[in-house]
Amino acid sequence: MGFYDKYLLPKLLNLAMKAPEMTRLRRQLVPLATGRVLEIGVGSGLNLPFYDPSVQVTGVDPSLELQAYAREIARDEKLDVEFLAVGAEAIPLEDKTFDTAVITWTLCTIPDPDAALREVRRLLKPGGKLIFIEHGESPEANIATWQRRINPTWNKLAGGCHLNRRPDTMILANAFQLGDMTEGYIPGPKIATYSYRGIATIA
Repeated sequence: MGFYDKYLLPKLLNLAMKAPEMTRLRRQLVPLATGRVLEIGVGSGLNLPFYDPSVQVTGVDPSLELQAYAREIARDEKLDVEFLAVGAEAIPLEDKTFDTAVITWTLCTIPDPDAALREVRRLLKPGGKLIFIEHGESPEANIATWQRRINPTWNKLAGGCHLNRRPDTMILANAFQLGDMTEGYIPGPKIATYSYRGIATIA
């Protein structure tokens, strides 16, 4: 891991993910988590202030640099959080452990998002739910074209983030069913702000 990825990128990601509209969406959806919660890509912990105090959170993220921010927030919020520094594709926990999974702006970055979603499904109890907020491919053909063009460079600069994945399609392909889902741009450059958010359950 180079200097940029280890020292600069975590600071830039933590700052970028504090955008007001992103915070509003966190405030809207994260409190819907109940019971034992698995957060995939806990990152710098920006979801943590919005959990109900009654939940128990297990936060998965391979970045120890980002987790350092998250641990501070967990202490400040007096929230019960277990941190695992592992990738989302192979989580060393027992089947049917969690009531809720939360994934926000993370499927774009995971090297194998299908494997991660299979792990989420394995770890959720029957009747469990997946709360998600993701960005991805725009339905506008010209924007989608630019996303494809820019994606290789963006991927290198943004810690592996892909501009043009389809989180809704990936969720459906991994044996979830979508409830109400909202799509649309949030403020910012259109190439990076087409948003998919909602709740899925095991099909």
